[in-house]
Amino acid sequence: MAGVVEAKLAELGLTLPDVVPPLASYQPAVRSGVYVYTSGQLPMVDGKLAVTGKVGAEVTPDEAKELARTCALNALAAVKSVAGDLDRIARVVKVVGFVASASDFTGQPAVINGASELLGEVLGDKGVHARSAVGVAVLPLDAPVEVEVQVELAEG
Repeated sequence: MAGVVEAKLAELGLTLPDVVPPLASYQPAVRSGVYVYTSGQLPMVDGKLAVTGKVGAEVTPDEAKELARTCALNALAAVKSVAGDLDRIARVVKVVGFVASASDFTGQPAVINGASELLGEVLGDKGVHARSAVGVAVLPLDAPVEVEVQVELAEG
């Protein structure tokens, strides 16, 4: 039975994907006390990157913003894999977004807004968070964006 958060996802026309398998020696998410930390989530859909390249070159900022939404959705799947239920999220504490950027691209915050906005749409006030948006030279598999999320779980 889907909870409130998954019902909200469905209302938005979204489905929680399967957890993206690790590309190396790490776990998609770990829990420490009341916190869940996700590994960096790439914009994988059905096991593949739909788009590769640098934002501001091969990838437009609007495309990258959509990809950041996908990363956030994958992060929610990773959170559920260790929390058991997304309704246990008390709040999103921190989001860190990485944008593989062309050398003259400076719009990283607008790209990572895709992840932040998705979390807000799905979780409401619980989705409000601190954030960093960082431009980098390259990401794994030539992904344009990568997002990691830290959430606090309600006790109990």
